[in-house]
Amino acid sequence: MFHQRLNANANANAYAALAAAAVLLLGTPSLADTHLPSWNDSDSRNAIVSFVERTTTLGSGDYVPAAERIAVFDNDGTLWAEQPAYFQMLYMFDRVKELASEHPEWHDEEPFASVLKGDYRNALAGGTPAILKIAMATHGNIDVAEFDAVISKWVAEARHPTSGRPYIEMIYQPMLEVLQYLRANGYQTYIVSGGGIDFMRPWTERIYGIPPEQVVGSSVKAEYKVIDGKPVIMKLPDLNFIDDKEGKPVAIHQHIGRRPIMAFGNSDGDFQMLEWTTAGDGPRLGVLVHHTDAEREWAYDRDSHIGQLVRGLDEGPERGWVIIDMKNDWGQVFAE
Repeated sequence: MFHQRLNANANANAYAALAAAAVLLLGTPSLADTHLPSWNDSDSRNAIVSFVERTTTLGSGDYVPAAERIAVFDNDGTLWAEQPAYFQMLYMFDRVKELASEHPEWHDEEPFASVLKGDYRNALAGGTPAILKIAMATHGNIDVAEFDAVISKWVAEARHPTSGRPYIEMIYQPMLEVLQYLRANGYQTYIVSGGGIDFMRPWTERIYGIPPEQVVGSSVKAEYKVIDGKPVIMKLPDLNFIDDKEGKPVAIHQHIGRRPIMAFGNSDGDFQMLEWTTAGDGPRLGVLVHHTDAEREWAYDRDSHIGQLVRGLDEGPERGWVIIDMKNDWGQVFAE
């Protein structure tokens, strides 16, 4: 397994690229940035603004103390794009190719053989077991510092397969503004994603303004070791927790310890997170991003192979959840 250290210059360049992108995309948070400029004047936008105003205005019947102003966000399909495949999956494909010289057996072993041929459909034909096999091979047997460096470099340099843009430019500008707006009004913003917690933590603070301690995700097991006199935490090729569906409320309880009052998602994988959030006492808001813009992004919901949205569309409105119509509610999708 790959254990070569990235040289300091390459690592510095990767972090510098991420930092520059963060400044470009986020700017400097301030109370002046509360008008959500990339949003059209829509019911969805107004519902979010109204909720924030009601929960942060002293004397309001819906006022919420700052310590309880917690908003949770799914990542894939909510904060950044997720087509034609989850970006972490695309990372895993790239990583298999990078590690192939150390694993000659992969040329004859599925699902690796298909990945190396570029036949991703066949590689994933084995379903969850195949995905987990790739994930364990690309996420295990590496210490967390090395993994951070590898991920930071990939996020800074890799390109989306259809748009050709860096992945950090496939982030939704309107949602960046929501994050900024909430924090300017005393909210704590957390990511609660089915994606890997260690995959996201190296870059979320630079891109979203969300520090690693406020990132919750799926994980592999880890152990503490002393190697050549140096203490390290090693990621193991063994699944620990999947942060999806019913797992999301459990992870929120275990990692955050407070029930959020706002939850943002885009698929039925987020349904339980929104359900649990909005079932609490006091003011609550659930929000779903509905991908309706085939021209500027993608249009998909019920029949999609990824980010499927069925129950949320059927039950969300009667539960009082906001359904964002990407095509009509967003004046801009990605940063220009």
